[in-house]
Amino acid sequence: MDNDLMTIREMCEAFDVTPRTLRFYEAKELISPLREGQKRLYTRSDRGRLKLILRGKRFGFALEEMRQLLNLYDRGGANEEQLERTIVAARERLAQMERQRDELNEAIDELRSQLENGAEMLAAFRPAAE
Repeated sequence: MDNDLMTIREMCEAFDVTPRTLRFYEAKELISPLREGQKRLYTRSDRGRLKLILRGKRFGFALEEMRQLLNLYDRGGANEEQLERTIVAARERLAQMERQRDELNEAIDELRSQLENGAEMLAAFRPAAE
């Protein structure tokens, strides 16, 4: 087999995903493997796209947003527009993640405080050691 092509099994092993995941991304038109009958063959481009999809998923990007960014690559050329839009989207996502982190830190601090208050209240019910 051509070294540039991978089977579905090889893709699953290389990227730690399931065949169902690959078929899902194919159905969403995020990757487009070659077909030989029932066999799917993934190109270098598919592997690169999958890597970006999985990274985008980890960062919390929506599939539609990832598709739009990935499709800009398909237009050819210098990819300047794709890079600019990716940077804008990444900055927006980073700001959102930082807001979520701040909200989570605030909730954690509040819960810690409530636990401390609860422990103090519980200690007040217990007689002092003699």
